[in-house]
Amino acid sequence: MEYAEYRRHDGAGLAELIGAGEVSAGEVLDVALARAEQVNPRLNAITQRLDDRARERVRDTPAGPLGGVPFLLKDLNQEIDGLPTSGGSRSLRGFAATETAEVVRRWEAAGLVVFGRTNTPEFGAKPVTEPVAFGPARNPWALERTPGGSSGGAAAAVAAGIVPLAAASDGGGSIRIPAACCGVFGLKAGRGLVPAGPLRAEGFHGAAVDGVVSRSVRDSAVALDALVGPDPMAPYASAAPERPFAEEVRREPGKLRIGFSAASALGDPDPAAVAAMHSAAELLTELGHEVEEVPSPVDLGSLTVDFLQAWSVKLAHALGEAEQLTGARPSEFELDTRLLAAVGRSISGPDYVSVLESWHGHAARLAEFHRHHDLLLTPSLAGPPVRVGELATPAPLHVLGRIVLAARAGGLLRRTGVVDRIARSNMRHVPYTQLANITGRPAMSVPLHRTADGLPLGVQFVAPLTGEGTLFRLAAQLEQAAPWAHHEPTALAGD
Repeated sequence: MEYAEYRRHDGAGLAELIGAGEVSAGEVLDVALARAEQVNPRLNAITQRLDDRARERVRDTPAGPLGGVPFLLKDLNQEIDGLPTSGGSRSLRGFAATETAEVVRRWEAAGLVVFGRTNTPEFGAKPVTEPVAFGPARNPWALERTPGGSSGGAAAAVAAGIVPLAAASDGGGSIRIPAACCGVFGLKAGRGLVPAGPLRAEGFHGAAVDGVVSRSVRDSAVALDALVGPDPMAPYASAAPERPFAEEVRREPGKLRIGFSAASALGDPDPAAVAAMHSAAELLTELGHEVEEVPSPVDLGSLTVDFLQAWSVKLAHALGEAEQLTGARPSEFELDTRLLAAVGRSISGPDYVSVLESWHGHAARLAEFHRHHDLLLTPSLAGPPVRVGELATPAPLHVLGRIVLAARAGGLLRRTGVVDRIARSNMRHVPYTQLANITGRPAMSVPLHRTADGLPLGVQFVAPLTGEGTLFRLAAQLEQAAPWAHHEPTALAGD
């Protein structure tokens, strides 16, 4: 098999070729490995290779709906027993997992062949992928720009043609942000649908969920089908889908009522982001949907604060857990991580419960919106993918941060708002995705738009609970109306 043929097929299509005996799983893997060798030195999308493990797996053709398809795991959670998962942190680079994550078991049971791990920011804490441990990942469409985060390496690898789909995860937009940056498809399932065990019951109070980024809608549907099912570690049982998602992509969505808004609490979005949303609204109208502009269904300023406070506590826990597991010293963590974790430690238990109660209020208001609208449409990003290094914390703030950390004055960081300003500066470019995480609703980024200079810019759809099927049906309709999978990244032209 040549690369051009490999690139023409999505994962499900490759599995069909392998199952029919037209090509072997080993041959397909060889193409993926060769493509990785060719383009990864420029992208830094893959940070750990598992070639020997993959070659052993394809000696016998893996069975399943994605049997024999090359696959990459994200280097955050998604553990394999006996192998390290760094979380993008120097502190965990050599720490081997003691169990295999349930999502990895299920993906491999569907036939996927794991041959590496993809780059991610430390503990998945940023919307760009620039960890000190591995260096920045780069966008295949413009190497000087970010592929987003925290699943930036995954989205870059898919867009670059290394794999047709790759594992990702999303606790604040980390599937949808990189999908939008790299011109691929990304869907975050709703709370409770995807297992998080055996090492955890749920991620970030159910706000964080594993999934994939893919070139085709079909691949995301098949990969999610592989994950859905009872999990003994789950704190509650989610409602079973009405039918497999792979069937949903073959069904018409019907006439949907869709409200759209580009409102942001963190400054006006770039005109390109607004244009992407309006272009999508026009296409939806042409397809027969009822589309109207609406005010934001939630208090965006409050939502931003509630997300940042909860995220800082989560990061404090992640850092503390890494210290406990490995004996890591503070210097082994990035300064930005330590600063935000210090803020998290300064938040009291009662204050944290108040934050979570506010989450429930946002969910109630979004549920009220969904009583009258099937979906909410927003930009996925507030503008085109930013340049690598653009969101780096300025040196003077680093100096101030070190002084405050040395004084163990995390409360001062919170009161002065220094870290809050840093975090808001990062979130200014990605203010739309956290709503779906806080409320536990399914959401997707669809790569419908290109800027004037050819950069991808996706749009987001947020559905009510159990709305994954609606999202897949609409995504498949949009994919047919405005195909995107054939687009090849310009920055890799000639590779």
